[in-house]
Amino acid sequence: MERMLATPADAEIIIKLYQLRTEAVMRKARAWLLGDFWPKTAEEFFAIYDNPADKHNPWIRQVISYWEMAAAMVIHGAVSAELFVDANAEGFFILAKFASILGEIREKNPTFLTKTSEMVRRFSSAAQRYEGIKKRVEETRALQQAKSKKRAPKKTDVPADFPAEVPGELPLDVPEA
Repeated sequence: MERMLATPADAEIIIKLYQLRTEAVMRKARAWLLGDFWPKTAEEFFAIYDNPADKHNPWIRQVISYWEMAAAMVIHGAVSAELFVDANAEGFFILAKFASILGEIREKNPTFLTKTSEMVRRFSSAAQRYEGIKKRVEETRALQQAKSKKRAPKKTDVPADFPAEVPGELPLDVPEA
């Protein structure tokens, strides 16, 4: 059930959540997960998530568990849903970012982002925030795909046996015609 007014204790929790996000390692982890990591498949996701040798493995786990913990606080009534939704978008962004592969991820990891998903289902303010963010994430993905297509090497009409380099040295002085 949603509460209309937040308490000073709710505000303290929101401020503490913000402060925890500013810790140096957490900032790096968030920057990577939010900005750099855009898996297209569950396999790409699990290549990092299931690989403790990957340097990003602790980062993905840290950020996801942080936002799942925060969502659990909302679900269990420790903090006002309205205040939380008004003050935080990142957890919804992460859910939206993985939405296209969420079913596949949950086949292997059934509890993945379940608290954030539950918050979206239970609180209308969370659902509205999520839907707006999901549209922006989809637009960002489309822009990234368009950019990657522009950067893709173009096929040329050069024969396969054409030498990439001409052997020998080229003359420095070219005779005038």
